[in-house]
Amino acid sequence: MTGAEAFLETLATSGLPPLRGRRQVGDDFRADVVTRELGPLRLAELVTPEGECFRDARSARAADSEWWQIELVTRGRVRAEQGGGSAELGPTDLVLIDPVRPVRFASTASTHVTMLVPRRSLRLGPDDATRLAGVRIRGDRGPGALVSSLARDMARSLDGFRADEADRSAAAVIELISVALSAQLGRVRPVADEALRSRIVGFIEARLSDRGLGPAMVAAAHHMSVRQLHKLFEDQPLTVAALIRRRRLERCRADLAGTDRTVAAVAACWGFADPAHFSRLFKAAYGYNAGTLTSNNRARTVNASAARPSQDGH
Repeated sequence: MTGAEAFLETLATSGLPPLRGRRQVGDDFRADVVTRELGPLRLAELVTPEGECFRDARSARAADSEWWQIELVTRGRVRAEQGGGSAELGPTDLVLIDPVRPVRFASTASTHVTMLVPRRSLRLGPDDATRLAGVRIRGDRGPGALVSSLARDMARSLDGFRADEADRSAAAVIELISVALSAQLGRVRPVADEALRSRIVGFIEARLSDRGLGPAMVAAAHHMSVRQLHKLFEDQPLTVAALIRRRRLERCRADLAGTDRTVAAVAACWGFADPAHFSRLFKAAYGYNAGTLTSNNRARTVNASAARPSQDGH
């Protein structure tokens, strides 16, 4: 097929999510697309020249919201950008694309396979889809390798299937895709979660003196539910509430060791409204009463005064 516009129009009429051309290298544009179906799965093998294409918000169609798009590179190199993800793909690599969100592709002369999978089949939550979209999935190892090999072969030959065989085979392929995405999510989530936890800890440190500081405030400030916040910290040594309590106690101990203020005043400064409750927490955490620190401060002050020589030198 010759002509970039004709090729992009063919993509749209074939049922694939539409794209718009941005740049094509060279005047001799040659491309090809072959589409096939396996039960609910739609597949297309595309041969494209070097260039760029994109899909913006205006290009999205209502029908595209029913699908997830899996891209597999079989020849050449492709860069796919969606959301905050940018995937540099070589032969056998895959990437998940949301057809209704803006996306940009830049590639060398390449061959790749597009798989459209019904959204209801993959059961991806919004957060998981955001984390996975535009992220490279290696196709040379693990579940990704199985999906990569199957997609390449299916795009070339899907003859001889009865309807029930096609549906059962598609279900097996979709399950493999789910396994590959879950495996990738396990690698993506720790990095994203660690960055979010660091932001939350910084938020807590900056607001320790606020008596209203607690899991509800932290969750609201980070646009999540309290349950999601607890889940984010479930594998950490301290819960959010325990972390706030520990850091407040540490600040109080540091202040009490270097000040003449009363225990109640220091406790109130760091968010403890009830002095008696604070004293119990302090004793449980450090094994001695908070008042011991202020007593030591007064003793050091008296000793220092006694040690200074009088004005007559005695």
